[in-house]
Amino acid sequence: MEKTFTSGLLSLQEALDKMLSQTAPMTTRDAQWLPLTESAGRITAQPILSPIFVPPFDNSAMDGYAIRMADYQQNLLFPVAGKAFAGQPFNGEWPVASCIRIMTGAPVPAGADAVIMQEQAEETPSGVRFTAQVKAGQNIRLIGDDIREGQEVLAAGVRLGAAQLPLLASLGIEKVQVNRRLKVAVFSTGDELQPVGTPLQAGQIYDTNRFAVHLMLDQLGCEVLDLGIIRDDPAALRQAFQQADSYADLVISSGGVSVGEADYTKTILDELGEIGFWKLAIKPGKPFAFGKLHNAWFCGLPGNPVSAALTFYQLVQPLIARLSAQSDWSLPPRLRAKATTRFKKTPGRLDFQRGIFSHNTQGELEARSTGHQGSHVFSSYSLANCFVVLERERGDVAVGEWVEVEPFNALLKG
Repeated sequence: MEKTFTSGLLSLQEALDKMLSQTAPMTTRDAQWLPLTESAGRITAQPILSPIFVPPFDNSAMDGYAIRMADYQQNLLFPVAGKAFAGQPFNGEWPVASCIRIMTGAPVPAGADAVIMQEQAEETPSGVRFTAQVKAGQNIRLIGDDIREGQEVLAAGVRLGAAQLPLLASLGIEKVQVNRRLKVAVFSTGDELQPVGTPLQAGQIYDTNRFAVHLMLDQLGCEVLDLGIIRDDPAALRQAFQQADSYADLVISSGGVSVGEADYTKTILDELGEIGFWKLAIKPGKPFAFGKLHNAWFCGLPGNPVSAALTFYQLVQPLIARLSAQSDWSLPPRLRAKATTRFKKTPGRLDFQRGIFSHNTQGELEARSTGHQGSHVFSSYSLANCFVVLERERGDVAVGEWVEVEPFNALLKG
């Protein structure tokens, strides 16, 4: 197939590389200590070391009987000298050639070097007879077998969630040092926009973009300043940028970055910073702006809702992870699937079509379109569970062809 490219367009990877190479993670200068109960969604500022061994003592992995290997003989009767329960260790006299009844999690009595599960024991009035061969160390969980004291359990830059916080709680860690929240200011531009809940007049539309961006910023753990809708007025736009720049680490606007509508925005941004207006070789989402205001970084999203969400997901989301010093962030890996519907595609731009992937009865991965892929059809996101990523030089995709799918991460899963 002949390769066809649209000249003068920046690839998605080139744009992302430019953004990440110019920016740096926040320092730990403003880090704070928080209780675990208030730390969900926050990013660790320093590596976290375990203050204890896990398990903190040798303990039994089974309900059964603790023995000393020096006493062991198969079919010999072992009197039961005592019992050990979780939280109630055996501390009494332990005669030679006897055993200790022990429960899962109970401390192993001093001198014991094997635990025999109760299914391999026969209880008699005179004692217990063991019916299987025994190996030294069997069914004993040694101190520190899971985590050693002083071991790093979480690196710096890890987002704390349901997998991490219970781990820290199990170590007795009450507080954790986390980075401050990234401050993000957001607003939309355009006289045609109306807030959600306001009756529409002729020629007006709802401000979907700012609503969607705010929701995604909340999910990413940012501290958001919502400046609302800024009308197409240079003075109002300049004031909004100045207010946002004085507050935020990152400013995100929606609209005013495509050819023919960027006059006010470009003039003001040239005054307030160094901003590049890019044409990206992706669909949807061709117009995009990135650069530095006096204090804050700036991202300008396209006005079309689907394009704004796509550029936020693919470009702004990794930028926020970098600025927040989150080191464990990545998009889900792309998967290979067979198309079960036709995908319409014109060569020239990397195309992110909204799709649905699933496994068929043979266990093969399949992908189908959500339908109309117009940049105004935001409902496609609610129907989809992935992007079907069609290569820049590729044309139409027929049923049965192989495609790449990129499963949505938590940001678009809801």
